[in-house]
Amino acid sequence: MAIEVGKKAPMFTLPSHEGGKVALKDLKGKYVVVYFYPKDATPGCTTEAKDFRDAQATLAKLDAVVLGVSKDSIASHEKFAAKQELNFALLSDEDGKVLEKYGAWGEKKMYGRTFDGIIRSTVVIGPDQKVVAHFPKVRVKGHVDKVVEAIEADRG
Repeated sequence: MAIEVGKKAPMFTLPSHEGGKVALKDLKGKYVVVYFYPKDATPGCTTEAKDFRDAQATLAKLDAVVLGVSKDSIASHEKFAAKQELNFALLSDEDGKVLEKYGAWGEKKMYGRTFDGIIRSTVVIGPDQKVVAHFPKVRVKGHVDKVVEAIEADRG
């Protein structure tokens, strides 16, 4: 399924490292930043998570909620979030169904090898639960600024 700006975001409910489950439908009325990342505690993923952590005050002023999603277990998320002092929920999509719905699973190339894996990407969902912005191939440096800009542009 392709993510399209202006279309309804695919619904999901996933377990959170903060306990319980997070359902997109329960976040209606807020901006929701769903960022998909390959693996807890790896260099790029740690930098990205810390960038979102450090931008939390700015994002909160924009009425935005951040959700990090990977295939890692809740136990892995708990360790990663505690070590990096993350102030947002990490969701576990162990079977990869949400990753597939959001186009965040597919062919990757690294060191001359081709394999299937999580594609670092971000989807910004508006208060009406329609896609406001889609970043299909994220470069970590400066990414959070682009997310903030997309929300500010949508708010007008």
